[in-house]
This record gives sequence, C-alpha cells and structure tokens, in this order.
Amino acid sequence: MDIRLEDLYERAAGLGKPTVAVACAQDAHVLEAAAAARDMAAFALVGDAGKIRQAARDAGVDISGMEIVDEPDDAAACRAAVARVASGAAQALMKGLVDTAVIMKAVLDKEAGMNVGRKLSHLALFELPTYHKLLFVTDAAINIAPDVETKKMIIQNAAEAVATLDEPFPKIALLAAKEKADPKMPATMEAAEIKKAHEGGWLPGCVLDGPLALDNAVSAESARIKGIESPVAGDADILVCPDIEAGNILYKSLAFLAGARNGGVVLGAKKPVILTSRADSAESKLVSIALGILSGGAR
Repeated sequence: MDIRLEDLYERAAGLGKPTVAVACAQDAHVLEAAAAARDMAAFALVGDAGKIRQAARDAGVDISGMEIVDEPDDAAACRAAVARVASGAAQALMKGLVDTAVIMKAVLDKEAGMNVGRKLSHLALFELPTYHKLLFVTDAAINIAPDVETKKMIIQNAAEAVATLDEPFPKIALLAAKEKADPKMPATMEAAEIKKAHEGGWLPGCVLDGPLALDNAVSAESARIKGIESPVAGDADILVCPDIEAGNILYKSLAFLAGARNGGVVLGAKKPVILTSRADSAESKLVSIALGILSGGAR
C-alpha cells in the first residue's frame, strides 16, 4: 500500500464531511482530535456539557460550531450517540472518555439500530518508521478467544476495510509462534485450517498465508534465512492475531515502544465505531477518525 497517513487525511477530507457522534466527549485528546479533523467531519459532542466545555478550555481547544448534547450519565450518553448514528443523523460513532464495555453495550443493543447481526471486530492501523507501508492489526480489542469461524469473519471485516483504502488485494498473515501446524499449539492448527479454506475459494481478492511468526510476516530477510517461501512474507498488510491478548500486546507494543502513529476502528456495525484506548494520544484519535471515515460506510 503505497500511501501514508497524510494521504488518508486528504482522502477523508474529500468525502463531504460526515457527522461523527462522540460519546462521552469530555476528554481533552478527543476534543483536540475533533478540532484537528474539522476539514474531515462535523462533530456532535455528547456527554456532560459542562465538563466538555471545561476540558476544551483547559486544553486550549476551539470547539466553536460543534454541537454539544448534554447527557451527564455515561451509559445514557453512549445510547444517545448510538441513536444519532442509527437514525442517520450521524454517520460514525466515536468513543470518548468511557470504558469500551459501556459503549459497546450500546452498539450491540439490538433495539438501538446499529447491530446488523454481523460479527464486530477491531482493526488497528500503524505507520511505523521501520516498515515500508501502512500495517494493520486485528483483533486487539473486541473478540477474546475467536474460533475459526469467528476469525474468518474478523479477517473478512479487515480485508474489506483495507480494500477501500486503495489496497484491493491485501496480503494477510495469520500470526502464531511458529510456521508449521502443531497440535500442541492450537493457533497454528486454526491458521492452517483458514489457509486451506482460502485455497478452496473462501475470501477471493486477497492473498493469505499462515501460520506465520511475526518476524516472517514483516521481514523478507527473516523469511529467507528460515527458508520460508510465501507471497505474504515480509510484505504483510494485515496481521491477524490468534487472540485478544496477543493482539492487545502487539497493538500497545507498536504504539508505545515502536514509535508508531496509530488509530483504530470497530467494523461490522451499521456504521464505523471509532475506538481508541483512553490512554491514546490526540494524534491517535485523529488517525482513528480518518480511518473510520474511510473504512466503509461513514458517508
């Protein structure tokens, strides 16, 4: 994928400024990101109005012109933001200063209108100084211990989203601790099963291989030394993690130790859910806004 984050910002700015409903928007980094993203989107700030205005003043952020919806209770604010997206008044949902479980409960509520019966999954985006293109990681936040069928749905969500970002044939690496299927290591067996399904015609329009250790997925030299021949080795677009622990550790290692610029979005709902950690920077939240707008449906 021969594009960088600045290219994504430019593309997002050309899509007609969809509205993003921010649940529990009383967070300085969220408000900084929203202000920086004015050319990409309009924002409806849902939460404690007094705290939202105070957070903006404390951070020196200009939120003039943004709609503020006063709802001091976190769970109610999440429901109100979800309702805006479900009704079409907003085209994307964004997490503010609230626990992920609280906002996802509102998203998953069948009566709320965002749950379309598809498996939800998290897709993270990284721009690294040590990798030659944008790198995606899934799933670091939603599915705890996905089985084979769930992993296939996670992969499909990611492949479809990345395809919208100018990578029509994404290269997908199924991560494990070794490259050969081993009954003692369930992740390798599941990866081999998914690869077999792909070879049988499941999910055309992408290149998929696994099991692959992380080094082989991102380093052609590592794969060469180990004698691994793979169209994905050293050139992966999407890294599929075996479970949430692996995904979460990889995500935070890249974000906090490797100097990555990053963002994240939840896929599979009626509209994108822009989801980051409360500890993530304003820039991370800005990246997430662009990813949410571009990854399908936020318009």
